[in-house]
Amino acid sequence: MNKEGYILTNNHVVEDADQIKVKLANGKEYDGKVVGRDPKTDLALVKINGASDLHPLQMGNSDDLKVGSWVVAVGSPFGLEQTVTAGIVSAKGRVIGSGPYDDFIQTDASINPGNSGGPLINMNGEIVGINTAIIASGQGIGFAIPINMAKAIVPQLQEKGHVTRGWLGVSIQEVTPELAKSFGLKEKKGALVAQVVSGSPAEKAEVEQGDVILEFDGKEVADSKDLPRMVASTPVGKAVTIRLSRNGNILDRQVKVGEMEEKAEVAKTPSTKKSLGITVQNLTPEMAKGLSLKKGTGVVVTGVESGSPAADAGIRTGDVIREVNRRPVTDVQDFVQQIEKAKDQDNVLLFLQRGQNNLFAAVTPK
Repeated sequence: MNKEGYILTNNHVVEDADQIKVKLANGKEYDGKVVGRDPKTDLALVKINGASDLHPLQMGNSDDLKVGSWVVAVGSPFGLEQTVTAGIVSAKGRVIGSGPYDDFIQTDASINPGNSGGPLINMNGEIVGINTAIIASGQGIGFAIPINMAKAIVPQLQEKGHVTRGWLGVSIQEVTPELAKSFGLKEKKGALVAQVVSGSPAEKAEVEQGDVILEFDGKEVADSKDLPRMVASTPVGKAVTIRLSRNGNILDRQVKVGEMEEKAEVAKTPSTKKSLGITVQNLTPEMAKGLSLKKGTGVVVTGVESGSPAADAGIRTGDVIREVNRRPVTDVQDFVQQIEKAKDQDNVLLFLQRGQNNLFAAVTPK
């Protein structure tokens, strides 16, 4: 929480909420509104409406945490408000398979259902993590998102409502001891390039299949899982140096980081039960070419629920939505925001392109 009334929490806590209420320690309740979400890191930013005289905790530096450091977890497990548990940092950099950027703090401070979104606090009273996950079959095994990861994306959530990530355009795999020997490496480290995407920044920088990326932008790639996080956190358009090993030779390549295309999102509003019943995806240049479209703006319908308002209006998978209520649609985020604005209207007018034909569809949300 900060003095402006923003709360950082888990995305899974708020993503399906029809209404958000924020209750403070003094018992006062306020309405909350999601201003930004990032499912890939399970983070969401919520704005409290009308709250004043807030006293936020200071954010610490999660990189400074040491295994064995004492920490405190705060939350409302099983509805028991303002519960505090203590423990130590059991491990750092844990990968538990929850997303592409796993980098969790493991702690034995008791974390249970209801702790999600609560702070993990160091002995200086600073927030160093956001409690997010447990292993149901284990005891004393909880996980928190490092606060430094959250710091890096909060400005984007506040400004744009979503996160724009860097993209290199390679598929990678772990370097095993056997592979290290085969590729002429003295030790097991780096990220082995298994595939280079055609037309990607990596291809333009002459990165090749079989290269082992050892450094990215001056930072060592100790393990293959380090590289996706490094690339994703790099500003789009930034020119960086990649150091790689090719056939036992060390080479440097200059690469201009591209923008990662986001995948499909469900077009439904978080503050109302009304929805259209469709799933949409950003229209990429490749998709526009495949659909024989001259313009590359809009969103592509990738799914229509049976019996939904969209289905009743005749919308089909593959339709490209160009406008909502006569306003152009640029991407998925823009589409969702425009649908949210139209939530109280009886009908939402969509302008579609289907193949070489244009048509309008009036959809009644429910």
